[in-house]
Amino acid sequence: MAAHAEHLEHHGPPPPHYSSRITPAVLGMFLFIGSEIMLFGAFFTAYFFVRVAAGTPWPTPPFHLPVYVAFVNTCILVTSSATVHWSLQSIKRGNVWGLRAGLLLTFLMGLTFLISQVAEYLRIGFNTSDGAFPTIFFCLTGLHGAHVFVGLSILLFMTIRAYRGHFSAEHHHGVEIAGIYWHFVDVMWIVVYTTVYIL
Repeated sequence: MAAHAEHLEHHGPPPPHYSSRITPAVLGMFLFIGSEIMLFGAFFTAYFFVRVAAGTPWPTPPFHLPVYVAFVNTCILVTSSATVHWSLQSIKRGNVWGLRAGLLLTFLMGLTFLISQVAEYLRIGFNTSDGAFPTIFFCLTGLHGAHVFVGLSILLFMTIRAYRGHFSAEHHHGVEIAGIYWHFVDVMWIVVYTTVYIL
């Protein structure tokens, strides 16, 4: 009878077994980031084809790239990566105020980066109809800007949840996943900045 009762209680598929090293949500985010890297790879392939194979001058005269503004933006984004890490480490220690401050600072710096990029577009002096160089420039930086917008949406949601007390030292997976995505955005910008503005 006991075996029959146990069988009735555990009807359906058996419970899944997860790896002790990584949770399914984190693994899902890493797989998603892998697909995003391939997306960026396609755009970088077009960049190298235009610049190396076709020999297009970069930037094409008489156009100029705002290298200094991009450098300031890079500093802002790298700093935001540090603050989102601080927020995660804070909640792991049970420091709710550190979590809230870190997420809010990260969101504000990311927003500053995005606004600065839009302002750069408005006064840069060329558009996609001016040739291959402007087209690739806007594709790469615009693709990254779209990812920053997505990251800001995630950060805003996590910040609201943090101020509502949804996270604790035991339950903070949302902050961890948001942080992983934001680190990806930061690293990808360093690659875009180095490739587009410096090389």
